[in-house]
Amino acid sequence: MRNYSACIEWLFATTDDRFEDRIARAAAAGLGFIEFWRWTDKDLDAIEAELKRTGLKVSSIVAEPMIPLTDINNRETWLEGLTQSVAVAKRLGAPVLIAQAGDDLPGLSRQEQREALIGTLRAAADILQGTGVRLGVEPLNTRIDHIGYYLDSTREALDIIEEVNRPEIGITYDIYHSAVMDEKTEDVIANRISRIIHVHVADHPGRNDPGTGEIDLRHRLNWLFKQGYHGAVGMEYLPLTADSEAVQTALRTLRT
Repeated sequence: MRNYSACIEWLFATTDDRFEDRIARAAAAGLGFIEFWRWTDKDLDAIEAELKRTGLKVSSIVAEPMIPLTDINNRETWLEGLTQSVAVAKRLGAPVLIAQAGDDLPGLSRQEQREALIGTLRAAADILQGTGVRLGVEPLNTRIDHIGYYLDSTREALDIIEEVNRPEIGITYDIYHSAVMDEKTEDVIANRISRIIHVHVADHPGRNDPGTGEIDLRHRLNWLFKQGYHGAVGMEYLPLTADSEAVQTALRTLRT
């Protein structure tokens, strides 16, 4: 069973709407899962009520605060926030928290930043242990959207996760970011599919609806599922049109 999750930061958004209204629109479009980014700027009571009313599930949210994990001085602050993020994830039934490594920091070598990141992730695993929530560190492209980001290589991200070596920690694999960096999914992931705990899709150029660009999204997704990936696929893209039919077209593109 392939579960597709609407990122309602962008999908089903209308001018001057209530954020929780997007959950109902996702349900009306036939989706069973939604995801969003920060939780600290949301009305969690309203979101929880709408999830219960519609029966939709949350596939992922972002672990806050969003501060560089490459800076060892941020460790305690971030871990305190992670504890709160885990509580929110459990409240909403989200099995995945997404984290970003942060920018490549001036004055620190990549090795120093790598060691800081690994140490923080190992400490995070202790917090996550037994909660049913996992953390997915997300590599991002540094050519268009996130110039200066530390972790733009899927291979390097997987190497770091293997060094952490805890089942609570994996990566969020964003096909769009990977393709922008000229990566081939089967080459960069190879036999490490078990380290992938969440997937994002968008097309390129434009980071728009699947089927509007040049990325072979269906082929890449099929490869991931054939290798044993069983998590959700987050539809995290900037829609060219806001109506639900456009989302259905995107789903057909990914499924067929």
